[in-house]
Amino acid sequence: KINSDANQGAIIVETNLTTARSLMMFVNGNGTVGTIQTSSSATSYNTSSDYRLKENVTYTWDATTRLKQLKPCRYNWIVDDTNTLTDGFLAHEVSSIVPDAVSGEKDAVDSDNNPDYQGIDPSKLVSLMVKTIQELEARITTLEG
Repeated sequence: KINSDANQGAIIVETNLTTARSLMMFVNGNGTVGTIQTSSSATSYNTSSDYRLKENVTYTWDATTRLKQLKPCRYNWIVDDTNTLTDGFLAHEVSSIVPDAVSGEKDAVDSDNNPDYQGIDPSKLVSLMVKTIQELEARITTLEG
């Protein structure tokens, strides 16, 4: 069942079943492209990754060079009166390094000239980080050998 908590501004998707199941599915003309699933005690956010959807798969690419181009930063949100520092990235700085991690265009505005802000999906950076760790581990092994 779906309901909302007006006091919290939340949409609640609820089931009494505790077996793994999709509570939300994201579908386009190509079929299901993502799900939000729950089980007895966990939530998973899934995007398509099946090998049958991919081609030109390669495992030999230089992740370390690309990762070193990223510029992690600390910042606070303008609307946050507490000025609490947060770790992250500026979307426009990531867009040329990991384009599929960024949505929108730098400095875009809508038809009323209001900002159309960029977004970032940090999960798209995970494979770059894992590959970099593997490359660094190989270098360490070589140096220790």
